[in-house]
Amino acid sequence: MKLVKFRVTNFRSVEDSGWIDVSDVTALIGENEAGKTNLLLPLWKFNPSAGGQISLLDDMPRGRYAEMRSDPDSHDFVRCVFELTEKEQELAASYGAERSKISTMEVWRDFEGRMGFKFPELPSFIFTKAYKPVETDSDEDGETEADKGPSLWKAMKARLPKFVYYSNYGNLDAQIYLPHVVENMERDDLGQKEAAKARTLEVLFDLVGLSAEEVLELARATGVTERVNQQGQRIGLLTSKTDDEIEKDDKQLRERQALLQSASSKLTKAFREWWKQGDYRFRLVADGNYFRIFVADARRPEEVELENRSAGLQWFLSFFLVFTYESEDTHEDAIVLLDEPGHSLHPLAQRDLSDFFDNLARTNQILFTTHSPFMIDADRLDRVRKVYVSESGGTVASSDLGEARSRDGERERGATYAVHSALNLTVAESLLLGCKPVIVEGPSDQHYLSAIKSVLIGKKKIAPKTELVFPPSGGAKTAKIIASILSGRDDDLPVVLFDSDGPGKQAAKALRETLYQGAEDSVLMTDEVIENLSGTEIEDLIPPALICQVLDRMERRADREFEDFHDPKKPIVPQIKEWATSQGFELESGWKVRLSLGVKEKLIANPSKHVDETTLEQWKSLFIRFL
Repeated sequence: MKLVKFRVTNFRSVEDSGWIDVSDVTALIGENEAGKTNLLLPLWKFNPSAGGQISLLDDMPRGRYAEMRSDPDSHDFVRCVFELTEKEQELAASYGAERSKISTMEVWRDFEGRMGFKFPELPSFIFTKAYKPVETDSDEDGETEADKGPSLWKAMKARLPKFVYYSNYGNLDAQIYLPHVVENMERDDLGQKEAAKARTLEVLFDLVGLSAEEVLELARATGVTERVNQQGQRIGLLTSKTDDEIEKDDKQLRERQALLQSASSKLTKAFREWWKQGDYRFRLVADGNYFRIFVADARRPEEVELENRSAGLQWFLSFFLVFTYESEDTHEDAIVLLDEPGHSLHPLAQRDLSDFFDNLARTNQILFTTHSPFMIDADRLDRVRKVYVSESGGTVASSDLGEARSRDGERERGATYAVHSALNLTVAESLLLGCKPVIVEGPSDQHYLSAIKSVLIGKKKIAPKTELVFPPSGGAKTAKIIASILSGRDDDLPVVLFDSDGPGKQAAKALRETLYQGAEDSVLMTDEVIENLSGTEIEDLIPPALICQVLDRMERRADREFEDFHDPKKPIVPQIKEWATSQGFELESGWKVRLSLGVKEKLIANPSKHVDETTLEQWKSLFIRFL
C-alpha cells in the first residue's frame, strides 16, 4: 500500500491544506511559522508506530476549540489516499468490491480516533458491512452455518502503513541523568521537547533490553553512596558491606557490563549497515546516576562522549534509534516523517542526507520539512511541495512552486527563495564543479530530461563522465541570458534545447545568429531528434501511451478520454489543448508541469514497462549530442 496524497483539515494552524501529492521522497518547503510541522503531525497521528496520541486541546484549532471539543467525532483532521497493490485489490474483490474500481482507497480519521474507509471510484461500497463468510463447524442437525468473519474495514485497517515521526527535539541529551529519565518515563504531561527526548531514551533502553529503572538500579551497584555539598558537587561516601553484599554487587556489575557490551555491539553493527558514510563504534556506559554513549571511528580512534561529537551525528543516531527500534516490526513498510532533518549539518552533509533519503526510499516513503536549499535536489523538483500561509491565514501546500499569496496579498517569498536558491546552486555547480549544463525552456522540460537521463544510465545506454544538469531558462526568450552566464566557465557555450514550436524556432534562430555564431550545432531543436513529426515539443520524446495514461488519470472532467482522441501522427501538446476545448474545459495553469511530474514518477518507477528499445536509441542519440 502506497500513500498517493493526503489532506489536512481543522488541525492546529491548518484550515484546509488542499490535497498534497506524495512521491517516494516528498519535501515540504516553507519559511518559519508557515505550518510545515502541522502537516506532518496529523499524518503521524493517523496511524502512528508509537505515541502520536490525539490531544483535543493541542490539535484542534484554538479559534474553534470551544465549538469542536464537544463533538470530536464530527471533525475529520486528515484524509489519505493509498494506491493498493495487486494482492490488496484481490483481497477487496474477494469481499465483493468491483475489481476495476478499487485501485485506490481513501481513509480518514477524526478527533475521536475513529477511521473511515471508501473507494473513491466505488462510493456506495460500505467497508464495515463487507464480510467474507467463513464456514463454521456443523450444528447438531448436521447443517453448517456461515460466520461473518472479519469485515473488510478490519482487514484493510491491519494493512495500513505505520507512520514514524521524528523531530530534532528527540535528539539525545549531552548527558543522560537516569533519575530524571525514570521520572519522565512515568509522566504524561511533558512538553513537546521533553516528551520527544523521553521517547528516544525509551527506545535506547529497549535496545539495552532493560527498563530505565533496571539500568539505574544496576548502575548504582557500586558500593558508593552519594550526597551533594553546598556547592552542588556530588560527594561519594564509602560504605562497608558484608561479603555476601559484595558478591551480590559484583554479580550485578558483571551483568550490567555484559548487557551494555552486548547492546554496544548491536548498536554499532546495525548503525554501520544503515549509515554507510562513516565507520562508527559505540560504547554504552552506566555509571552511578548517569548513562553515556561513547563514540569512536577510523578518523578519530579515541573514544569521545557523544555530546562532544557533531550535532549531525547526534541527530543521525537519535533518528536511527527511533526509526529502527521503535518500529522494529513494521519499519520496512512504514512511512517516515522527518521534521527539519539535518538542520545542524554542514551543507555538504545535508546533500549526503538527501542522497541517503534516496536509498531509504527504496523501502520507505519519506516526507520531510525544510527551508534549506541544500536539502532540495534541483533535479527532482517534482518532489517539492510549497507550504505557505494563505490569504485567510491558514496553512496550505501546493506542488505549483510559482503559486502563493500571503495574507496581506503580497507574493510569498520564503519557500520560493529556497527553491530558487537550489536552482542557483545547480547553476553554480555547473560553473564551479565541472557539471555539464543543458539549458531547457521550462521546468517540465527539466523533469522529462532528468527522467530520461536516469533511465539511460540505468539501462547502461550512456555513462557520462560529468554530471548532466538541466537548468530551465524560464522560457525561450531568456535562454540567451542563461547561456551567456554559463559560458563564463571555460568559454564553451552550453548546449541549448528548444521546442520546435513558434517561440522555440524564433529563439533558436536568434541565438545562432548572435551568441552562437560558429557554434550553431550547440543549439538543438526537438524536430531534429524526433522522426516523422514537425512542430514538436519535449513531450513528443515520451511514449504517447504513457502521456495518455497519466493525462487521463490527471484530468477526470472529460467525457472522452484523451487516449481515444490522440493521433500518433501529430505533435501531442496541440492535441491536448484541442481535446480540452472539445470537452468543454480549460486546462489549469501549470498543467504541463503536473503532467511531467506524473510521467516522470511512472517512468522512473518502471522504465521497462513504458519504454521500448527504439525509444531508448532515440533518447541515446539526443544525449550523445549533449555530451
